[in-house]
Amino acid sequence: MTEYLPEPFRIKMVEPIRLPEREARENALRQAGYNVFALKAEDVFIDMLTDSGTGAMSQFQWAAMMAGDESYAGARSYYRLAEAVKEVFGFEYWMPTHQGRAAEGILSTLLVKEGNYIPNNMHFDTTDGNIRSRGGRPTNLVIDEAYDPENQHPFKGNMDIEKLIAFILEVGVENIPFGMMTVTNNAGGGQPVSMENMRAVAEVYKTYEIPFFIDAARYAENAYFVKMREPGYENKSTLEITRELFALADGMTMSAKKDAIVNIGGLLCMNNEELFTHARNELIMREGFPTYGGLAGRDLDAMAVGLYEGLDETYLEYRLGQTSYLTEKLAEAGIPVMQPAGGHAVYLDAGKMLPHLSHAELPDQALVVELYREGGIRGVELGSVMFSYEDPDTGEMVYPDLELVRLAIPRRTYTQSHLDYIVKAMVKIMARADEISGYKFTYAPQFLKHFTAQFEPL
Repeated sequence: MTEYLPEPFRIKMVEPIRLPEREARENALRQAGYNVFALKAEDVFIDMLTDSGTGAMSQFQWAAMMAGDESYAGARSYYRLAEAVKEVFGFEYWMPTHQGRAAEGILSTLLVKEGNYIPNNMHFDTTDGNIRSRGGRPTNLVIDEAYDPENQHPFKGNMDIEKLIAFILEVGVENIPFGMMTVTNNAGGGQPVSMENMRAVAEVYKTYEIPFFIDAARYAENAYFVKMREPGYENKSTLEITRELFALADGMTMSAKKDAIVNIGGLLCMNNEELFTHARNELIMREGFPTYGGLAGRDLDAMAVGLYEGLDETYLEYRLGQTSYLTEKLAEAGIPVMQPAGGHAVYLDAGKMLPHLSHAELPDQALVVELYREGGIRGVELGSVMFSYEDPDTGEMVYPDLELVRLAIPRRTYTQSHLDYIVKAMVKIMARADEISGYKFTYAPQFLKHFTAQFEPL
């Protein structure tokens, strides 16, 4: 049985939260078009929509913000962040962006052309959307074990090397402007990638001269999983593991709102000077001057501190302990969940929990709505709303293999009692699971549907 570790911090400031009455929650759902993204945050009791930018910054980060230099160009804050980026990731060239999707947007604008293919273990939503919006085709080549929620493989985020090689030979190197790996694998349950697999992927990309970029949003959690699970790394620090990881790649995109524990910010890094020059010009057009990249100086300083704090092993033990605790408690209660526990979130297996609903009836969305209806809890759909798409060749709808609901745990924010409350709410939902009906779209944009779509119950 997983023990809930005591928080390696004490609380200095509190933010009041409240649980609206059930009738008020029902009204809120109707007004939001049954899309929890449209709910007012003040109407949410426990908010696990995302761990992106929702964590609690430390006293050291807040102190660093007070020293922020708001000069338009060449601010001290930029150079303090530059030192941290160089030490942690080691790339030759880098630039700040306002968040991760901006870095993905710049990279996709420069490299993705109509009909291009981008292989990855699994693309998450904004990466997928940025590639598709430019005519590209993001392709997931994760190992088969990733699609079995009950499989206990320690590195279910790994790329299938044979699939990768076959894919490159099938579509042609000339149609692959770059390849990726996402660490940890968010779309597949927050599952880590082993260093052995990263080396093998890097070698394939190098052999075929395909630039290799890492989606580094949760680099620290992945490093700690490697330390805990991969032989030969138990005595290495998370910083050493991180440096070894990124030495394999040609560049990275990163939402700093995850493992750098800031409310806003991102990074785009690379080793190619010519690509950097083009990317910098694109950054100036869309984000701002290269030494602030759409951020305030204080944000750069908070990120510089957070890059190191995210690697703190005492914090990471507690962080991953939270997901393990909630996963085990839900499993003990008979709730189908992704196993083993991921790094930043718990993933409910909505497909197994609601087998009477087809992909087209949006079982994940139905479970997301029930979570809020039952307990004022906000999660996010990771299934047929987020990842279904129309095949550009056949015109048919393609649905994902997994129908998951993610409960992302904000960093340093919620306590054991909050997690226990979630378990109790899920037990009540599970007891009436066969009575839960599906949903249909009443509006959906072409890309990133889940953010603004509207629904109605069937």
